[in-house]
Amino acid sequence: MKIDFDKNNVGLVPAIIQDFETKNVLMLGYMNKEALDLTLESKKVHFFSRSKNRIWMKGEESGNFLNLISIKPDCDNDSLLLKVKPQGPTCHKGDDTCWGEKNNQNFLNTLEKIIVDRIKNPSDNSYVSNLFEKGIDKIAQKVGEEATETIIEAKNNNSVHFLNESADLLFHFLVLLNFKGYALDDVINVLKKRSK
Repeated sequence: MKIDFDKNNVGLVPAIIQDFETKNVLMLGYMNKEALDLTLESKKVHFFSRSKNRIWMKGEESGNFLNLISIKPDCDNDSLLLKVKPQGPTCHKGDDTCWGEKNNQNFLNTLEKIIVDRIKNPSDNSYVSNLFEKGIDKIAQKVGEEATETIIEAKNNNSVHFLNESADLLFHFLVLLNFKGYALDDVINVLKKRSK
C-alpha cells in the first residue's frame, strides 16, 4: 500500500474510521507515515494530533481502543478508510461517533467490560463480584427469576415494569455468559450464522 503523504505540505492524510460491523462512520482523524506504521504493527489505530503535535493511540487514556480490521486507500492514495472494531465509545464526549450518535450494541459491550472488571477485581461492594462468588447455581437462579418476572410483566402490559425486568434479565444473562467463559459476541456470532 503506497500512500501519498506528500500531496500536502504537512505530510498528513485524512483517515476515515468506520465500524466494520455497523458500517457507521465513527470519526475522522489524520495520519502521517509513523501513525500508519504503528497502526499496522499494533493493530490499534494511531493518529497524528495536530493540536498536540504528536502521535497518539486512540484509547491510550480512555481504554476505548479502535481495533484495526482493515485499511484501504482511496483511488488517489491520499486518504484512508479504516474498518475497526471499537472498544467502547469513540468520541471523547462518550458518544459512539463524533457526530453524537449512539449505538446500543456498544453500550452492551461497555457494560460487559464492567462486569468482567468486577469479576477480575472483586470488591465487597460489588453486586457482580458477590454474585460471581456464589457460583453458577445462584447466577442461573437469578437468570431464571428475571426471566419469569419478565414474562409476568409482559402479560401485565405495564411498559415500565416490563422494560425494567427485561433489563434485569439481560444484565444477569451477561453475568452468566461471562461466568461460563463466553462473551456477548459469541452469542451474536451464533445468531449471525443462523441468519445466513
